[in-house]
Amino acid sequence: MLRGKPMVLDVLPCYVVCDVSCSMTDHIAEVNAGMREFRGVVHAERRAAAQIRLCVVVFADSPQVVQPLRAAIDPSETITPQQESGSDFGSAFTLLRTVIERDVHSLKAQRIRVRRPVLFFISDGHATDHAWPEALARLTATASCPEMIAFGLGAVDPPALDRISTSRVFLGRDGVRIGIALASSVARTVLRPDHV
Repeated sequence: MLRGKPMVLDVLPCYVVCDVSCSMTDHIAEVNAGMREFRGVVHAERRAAAQIRLCVVVFADSPQVVQPLRAAIDPSETITPQQESGSDFGSAFTLLRTVIERDVHSLKAQRIRVRRPVLFFISDGHATDHAWPEALARLTATASCPEMIAFGLGAVDPPALDRISTSRVFLGRDGVRIGIALASSVARTVLRPDHV
């Protein structure tokens, strides 16, 4: 019999991916408030707290992991805007493909069952690169393909967000809060038996 901490049999990797370019500056406080609200919801639900792992990625001209995958109830890094005009969707999707595959492999190596990841993409929807659909296609073609949820803030580009999402698109202008949208999306996934 193994000693030490009990093994968590099921883990749901959740990736929050946020555009932090100049066009998103006025919305970053809302994003951080949504992250705090989401952590509060997870903390209140014991089953969710045991299962959900959270990774935060930001991007503008280039992407960066600001919080590696860890328990969602842990305090998360504050997201800050960058003084860059670019919103390079393609480089973000390319990085995420690598990060998700690495995380899933690492969890499985610990004999943990991994649920299909959730990717929550937050942006005003205006990409500055043109090849991002190809990078998105490579991400969604992987064995650990995440469920993609898009959240649009400000003057969104709905067709781009529709193309990114494989599940749902939320719009801040409809009065939807980021924390509630993220919590409801994760809750639906937790109830499904999908594993990778």
